[in-house]
Amino acid sequence: MSKTVLNDGDEGVQLILRDTKQKGSKNEKAHSLPDRSPVHVVYGGADLFTAATPKKLGDIALRTLQTYTPNFKTFAEAFELPGHAAAVYERTKRKLETEPVEDFRIDFEDGYGFRADAEEDADADRAARELAASLKSGSITAFSGFRVKSYSAETRDRAKRTLNIFLESLLESTGHKLPSNFVVTLPKVTEKKEVSAFCRDLKKIEKEHRLKKGSVKIEIMVEHPLALIDKKGNFALRGIVEAARGRCVAAHFGAYDYTAALGIAASYQDIGHPSCDFARQMMLAALTPFGIRLSDSVTTQMPVAEHKGEKLSSKQKAENKAAIVAGWRTHFQNVTRSMSQGFYQSWDLHPNQLVARYAAVYGFFLENMDGQAARLRAFLRKSTQATLTGNAFDDAATAMGIVNFFKRGFWSGAFTEDETKKATGLTVAELNGKNFGEIAEGKRG
Repeated sequence: MSKTVLNDGDEGVQLILRDTKQKGSKNEKAHSLPDRSPVHVVYGGADLFTAATPKKLGDIALRTLQTYTPNFKTFAEAFELPGHAAAVYERTKRKLETEPVEDFRIDFEDGYGFRADAEEDADADRAARELAASLKSGSITAFSGFRVKSYSAETRDRAKRTLNIFLESLLESTGHKLPSNFVVTLPKVTEKKEVSAFCRDLKKIEKEHRLKKGSVKIEIMVEHPLALIDKKGNFALRGIVEAARGRCVAAHFGAYDYTAALGIAASYQDIGHPSCDFARQMMLAALTPFGIRLSDSVTTQMPVAEHKGEKLSSKQKAENKAAIVAGWRTHFQNVTRSMSQGFYQSWDLHPNQLVARYAAVYGFFLENMDGQAARLRAFLRKSTQATLTGNAFDDAATAMGIVNFFKRGFWSGAFTEDETKKATGLTVAELNGKNFGEIAEGKRG
């Protein structure tokens, strides 16, 4: 799918954002969530990235929120929230003020395009130094990284060149230290040999810069049917992840490239297409048990105003609000559906989508909090009873899924620590146990 070019005249900011196991390996993590997980990822063209980009995105989103939904009542009307509107509104506003972007991916692929080698070389060096500057200043997003072009034969040389330049410049600028939660994204994977070649190149870079083997983590993009089922008809995805030899921490789904590869007409290509449901469930079943973080695709309907300028008529202002709200609602619905299908992260393309992102995330967790808490408390009681009678508790995996719900809700900002404790009877520290047996044992103690 083609890139989307967006402009914010007030800030003078142009954004080019793209929709777009081995035994004993580090990917064997059962059903626990070892670290915080981001609720989204924003992709931005490498030519436009600066250390200030995430804050600028947040400023634009906050201004849009305040313009079109200045209080929780108008906010509830815009998103048709069934409940918790005041809490969702205040938490969304606070998030945009404090941490509007959790995960940012500097893009050298679809959001960047094909350019002269000298130009991409220069952008790789400059963007890496900007990321290093954000690390030094403390303004870096909690999760970060960059996306190279595909490792297919046509673009591998260019991808490898960008990979080397970016990492060399970044490490040189940071004193050979990688940011926390840093990844390199490999797009359009169709076979495991692409991942193997990619990881061999990373290994060479690590050796050259005296980094520990496996330090540079990767995420793969599932954008083609061959990433799921290979040419021989075998299930391919697990083998692709295994080829990373423990480096792979995430897998992103690209709905539009995927549906296009299946021959689905452009007007029917959508994140909600049944073929996308199939792909997501294949990814979920194959990768979630091993701790691979999953990200869903994009909403292409942008929440942007139709009319620009200060002197607008009442009709034009109403049309602007209608366009913004329509884009918000579509993104809200898509994010909610993704989360209901087990994909707690997906993409944002425009700063105004951040409003709908956090409205959907906080609404989802708050609406499901009481029911999930009741189930978790019941599991804790059953576990205690089983121990007292000398029996084994056989619902640990189900219970751990509910624990992960509360961990995600807390990480996202949907729940405070006090709210989590009140609902579950467990502290955040107790929820961070490696497995449900450990959590239950600690509670009994």
